[in-house]
Amino acid sequence: MLSAAKARRNKQIRAKEIRVVGDDGNQLGIMTVPEALEQAEAKGLDLVEVAPNAKPPVCKIMDYGKYLYEEKKKSQEAKKRQTQIQVKEIKFRPHTDDHDLMTKIKHIRRFIEDGDRCKVTVFFRGREMAHKDRGQVILDRIVEMVSDVAKVEQTSRVEGRTMFLLLAGLPKK
Repeated sequence: MLSAAKARRNKQIRAKEIRVVGDDGNQLGIMTVPEALEQAEAKGLDLVEVAPNAKPPVCKIMDYGKYLYEEKKKSQEAKKRQTQIQVKEIKFRPHTDDHDLMTKIKHIRRFIEDGDRCKVTVFFRGREMAHKDRGQVILDRIVEMVSDVAKVEQTSRVEGRTMFLLLAGLPKK
């Protein structure tokens, strides 16, 4: 079916013969465009092409303004039901202190409970690259501390000077 704004109506319909569906949903049969237009005008409605690729094309007798309004409402409703999942990022350093670690874990918990994913990053500077094991220890600790609300979606990886993993919420029961 075409989008409501692009659908041909009334005198824009080019086919010689069309299958006509009445405003009540009953098929009225195959007829010429002028005959169908005459029936639509008698009811004070529009003739709208709903399936232009069918053989013969299908047209429906309806109130075009009401049709546009209903299509707009349907698309707004569908858009309202969509949920967008964001990826929040929390950064750590290999020498992050325990208190700071706990504070950032609270943030991770809050992000996951809000339905977002969380990317946990350990950033290395200078000679800290020699101590990648400390970064892995921090990531393991974080996974252990949030295991009741999150699961590891992507295991820890190293890219350049960063080590990261991706956490996602557990499925709701």
